[in-house]
Amino acid sequence: MSCLKEVPTLRGDNDTEWRKKVELTFVCADLDWVLDEPQPVRPTEPVRETTDDDAAWDKKRGDYAPLEMSYIIDNQKWVNANKKCMAFIKNTIESIIVGSIAECTSAAELLTKIKSQFTGSSKIYATQVLKQLVTEQYTGGGIKEHILRMSNMTAKLKPMDEDLKIKPKLLVHLVMASLPKEFETFVMNYNMSPETWDIEKTIVMCVQEGDRLKASHGGTLNYVKDHKKKNYNQNNKSSPSKPQGKAPHQHQRQQ
Repeated sequence: MSCLKEVPTLRGDNDTEWRKKVELTFVCADLDWVLDEPQPVRPTEPVRETTDDDAAWDKKRGDYAPLEMSYIIDNQKWVNANKKCMAFIKNTIESIIVGSIAECTSAAELLTKIKSQFTGSSKIYATQVLKQLVTEQYTGGGIKEHILRMSNMTAKLKPMDEDLKIKPKLLVHLVMASLPKEFETFVMNYNMSPETWDIEKTIVMCVQEGDRLKASHGGTLNYVKDHKKKNYNQNNKSSPSKPQGKAPHQHQRQQ
């Protein structure tokens, strides 16, 4: 029963994770065999030939009887197991997705159609996550939360495909690349150092560097996305791209 509670609802972007949990649940419930075994086929009933006497016919019927009984037992067992698996699968899928899948007669067929339907969407989702990961930029706020958000992105990729797993060293480099130019010296020192950090140490060191930068700027520091800052003059009174105004207006302000 604990396995049942851990199965997420299939939304379309979590097909791999959902499938693993479903298959584990079937193993725990001793129902996984129905995914590999086709429905039993009824044995061919004997036919009395014109050459068969009563003894020969009785023998044919006698030989068929245990085959028929075995089929009835095995088929009922398969039908019950398949019914449970089908119901479980359908009840762990969003209703809109269930309606888009063609009717199936077996749990194995249903899983195959689900996999086929969501392979493309999983690839699209993985591409979106990767794009977000490599373009992520820290623009202020909690730097720890920023790094954890990037770490969570990599965790989303692993269940989709083991080949998409982002290694810790690469994640650290992606984090460094996401930092603004105020961290330029900090990043340079890391790249020149022979030491490599895991994500936990990266968080600690980045938080310390962020605190140091704030202290050096009087306790506050604003990071601007894409390293673009508004071009104000030193007195921060006006922008060079904005007209200074007419002299009489300036005289009125002075008064």
